[in-house]
Amino acid sequence: MIRTPIVELSTLEAIAFRRKVRGGHTAIVIQRFDGGQPGQGLLNRNTGDADPAHNTQHDRFPPEAFAEAVELTRFLPFNARGQVSVSGFKRNVEEPEPDGEDEPEDIATVCSDEYAAIVDAYTNRKGELSYNLLNKDFIQFTKGSKIVSNMVRDRASVEEIRDHVVRVKLENLTGNKNLSDGQVRRIVEMLDAVNRRGVFKELNDEIRKLLAR
Repeated sequence: MIRTPIVELSTLEAIAFRRKVRGGHTAIVIQRFDGGQPGQGLLNRNTGDADPAHNTQHDRFPPEAFAEAVELTRFLPFNARGQVSVSGFKRNVEEPEPDGEDEPEDIATVCSDEYAAIVDAYTNRKGELSYNLLNKDFIQFTKGSKIVSNMVRDRASVEEIRDHVVRVKLENLTGNKNLSDGQVRRIVEMLDAVNRRGVFKELNDEIRKLLAR
């Protein structure tokens, strides 16, 4: 199961986490301590809210519980972990078994050394993936790169420059010089799944400023 770290809710006696599901979607999952079927809602990329599934019992999982779950899991990185147990609030951390919900490529990505390197490098003291730290580091590299300067001079696109910066930073973080375009894309997509604004928004803005000069 690909999910974020578990959080405990105050609006409901329950735990919650984000989960990656098929189709590239992210779900908010709430499990009550008194048992029963978990409540689940798909994260709306436009509003940032969780839209409860049609089979979610609204009396057991009120909107305020989903709202709190969305807020508490914001910016938490994804990990590949086993099934969740609410008994005594214990966490089962074995490797996940396929259950029809996980995309094999997503599992491969969150289990990769490259994704782990980004999480380790840019996770703050709250356990959140800090996009401010990440973008600050990537922007600093961008400004000091001679190759980027040449790309700006040659009027490369924002996407071309960003892709170069991301690839080089990933290679530097992990020492892996053989990343495929698909691996880089999937890592960025997994990071984007945490941040509704887009993981590299600030970096893209800085590249646009360089090109505008």
